[in-house]
Amino acid sequence: MQAIKLRNPGEKRYNPRVRTLIFCWVSLLPVIFLFGVLRVYPMFSTIRLSFYNWNLIKPVRPFVGLANYVGIFKDHLFLMAIRNTTFFALGTVLIGIVLSLALAVLLNKSSLLSSFYQVIYFLPVITPMVPVSVIFKWIYDPGYGLLNYFLSFFGVQPVGWLMYPNLALISIIVMCIWKNLGFNMVMLLVGLKNISRQYYEAAEIDGTNKWQAFRYITLPLLRPILMYVFITSTIDAFNIFTPVYVMTTGSQGAPGNAVRTLVYNIYEDGFRYFKMGYASSQAVVLLLIVLTLTLIQLKLFRDEDAGSAIQ
Repeated sequence: MQAIKLRNPGEKRYNPRVRTLIFCWVSLLPVIFLFGVLRVYPMFSTIRLSFYNWNLIKPVRPFVGLANYVGIFKDHLFLMAIRNTTFFALGTVLIGIVLSLALAVLLNKSSLLSSFYQVIYFLPVITPMVPVSVIFKWIYDPGYGLLNYFLSFFGVQPVGWLMYPNLALISIIVMCIWKNLGFNMVMLLVGLKNISRQYYEAAEIDGTNKWQAFRYITLPLLRPILMYVFITSTIDAFNIFTPVYVMTTGSQGAPGNAVRTLVYNIYEDGFRYFKMGYASSQAVVLLLIVLTLTLIQLKLFRDEDAGSAIQ
């Protein structure tokens, strides 16, 4: 018979689950600390700054309450920036996701050609935004740009793509759709490859055509990925700055402030005119806009999931 080992009454017993939780939290502490220092603290600091007349070159920074918020909604440049940013977000998010979904469906095949095209479409994603913006500024150039050169073969006169306000914003939208197309396509491809073929085989037996299979099988099962793509694309669209700054400044840029976006407006007020409190209030409004849109999108997708489950 084996000897029975008696436990010392003073010996502590540790629950393996508790030890696992302690290990996880201790491992996450450095990441949580960095997130708090680099993300959470600046956010609350910006909110605090928005209630002050905070000027970088003045020692006196009086508390002004909601005066900055009242002022920005009377500022025509801020209202123009919101309008331009909203138009930009609608164009890049809606058109970009539709094109990405179409590409993902077409390339959802296990073949060498499909893999080659996936790499080609993903290359712009890993290219930095500044070089891409410089290249497209050259492509859109009215004098020696590649786009006007190509259109000249069809008898089209040279166009100043970045010199006219509405046309400049549309040109930047086209560039950003091209830049982000590969990322959204890859995310949607991941979702498509996780859909079991059994659903489509059962639908074929029932006589379902391709459009019906896409409408009633593919789209419902892609909702989690689509929700992620919609939310991240919306956040990126409302934080657009680099292509606007690079492509519209200089002699070939759109005149005046016609294509300024919300982040560009924050940059101008904060780092050009040193009105940090005024710029911080605009940043808070941007935070509220993005947060509201994110919550709306979460609710819409969850409501659709609930409706699908009931059906």
